[in-house]
Amino acid sequence: MSALFATIAVVHLLALMSPGPDFLFVTRTAVSQSRSRAMLGVLGITAGVVFWAGLSILGLQVIFHTVPWLQSFITVAGGLYLIWMGYQLLKSGLSTPAQTSGASAEKGAAGQEEAKGVKTMRHPFLFGLLTNLANPKVVIYFASIFSGLVTPDTSDVVRTTIFAMVILETFLWFGVVALIFGLEPLRRGYRRLCRWIDGLAGVLFVGFGIGLIWSVVKRFGTETVAN
Repeated sequence: MSALFATIAVVHLLALMSPGPDFLFVTRTAVSQSRSRAMLGVLGITAGVVFWAGLSILGLQVIFHTVPWLQSFITVAGGLYLIWMGYQLLKSGLSTPAQTSGASAEKGAAGQEEAKGVKTMRHPFLFGLLTNLANPKVVIYFASIFSGLVTPDTSDVVRTTIFAMVILETFLWFGVVALIFGLEPLRRGYRRLCRWIDGLAGVLFVGFGIGLIWSVVKRFGTETVAN
């Protein structure tokens, strides 16, 4: 049984360490706003994991087999949300004037970013939750992990322990990320480069979203040809 816990713990940690929308959201919130607001985002992400992991333990894979179009719907909806987030970041980056070096420029950039942060990231918990829920790869990941490693014979105690372990691991990992990227040297660097960082983050979010939608289109085309 300890081997099962260790396997899931390692697999989940590697999945968390893989760069994706959640990681990008936490790091940007930490460097652009504050550790406390990034931690609110971490709580939102953790709440999303609670939802997906809970559904997976209850048999999410069975639901997808019963309602085949549901997975595609979730994927497209998530992709559209990530594209929208990317658009907001791109707009933020393009609307920030290029800064010159010096303390006054850094202070001005910080003030502009703080003002934008209040406008675009008023509820970091909600944004963190939606960012996690919008990533269908999380759904597929949990469904595959639990369907492959947690069998129908697995006791409720073991299932509950695995569930709690996954949630705690998620919170601790992203909490550490928020604390590291909230360090003042990194925040100062962000204030000097916020225009380019927001632009890059926006491109990545749009890329994530387009990739998800394209996966559905490609799968639909493959199924059409097969039929």
